[in-house]
Amino acid sequence: MRTRQTPKSNDQSRSAYRLGRDGRSRYVTTVDRLPKNRSVPSSTVIPVLPYPDVRQAVKWLEDVFGFRERLQIADHRAQLVIGDGAMIVAEYIDRERRPQVGADYVSHQVMVRISDVTAHFEHVRACGAEILQLPVDHVYGERQYVVRDIGGHRWTFSQTLADSDPGDWGGAGVILKE
Repeated sequence: MRTRQTPKSNDQSRSAYRLGRDGRSRYVTTVDRLPKNRSVPSSTVIPVLPYPDVRQAVKWLEDVFGFRERLQIADHRAQLVIGDGAMIVAEYIDRERRPQVGADYVSHQVMVRISDVTAHFEHVRACGAEILQLPVDHVYGERQYVVRDIGGHRWTFSQTLADSDPGDWGGAGVILKE
């Protein structure tokens, strides 16, 4: 794999163009060297999920899923963290088209890796959350359950049971690229 470095700035991030297996050039940022910014969570991928009531959603996500609020921006936005992951709770930009609390609306699903699915599931169920799928052990080495939050978003909580080679369970069409 050939690499061409981009000029270094004083922010300590490092980027490069790498030639992939298919011969196409891709822009790659070295994640562990992204500059620190106290206004943004340090996670590489940060889902932004809209809710009808941001403060209600923050409390629910903290109490039921175990998130911790790291930054509140008035009553319209908040940053939450769990482990090394993060998310942003935001109000709907288009207030005329936002679903109401509890609406059955699916546009995405968020997966959170945790160390004990059974304990987490029992806590979430005791809090009265709507369980969509009970904990299940999958052939790909994960134990998972699915729950809907108060904003209608689907969450999958996943515990690694084994380091599973995708080729062992996926058959045709499964290609591990990194």
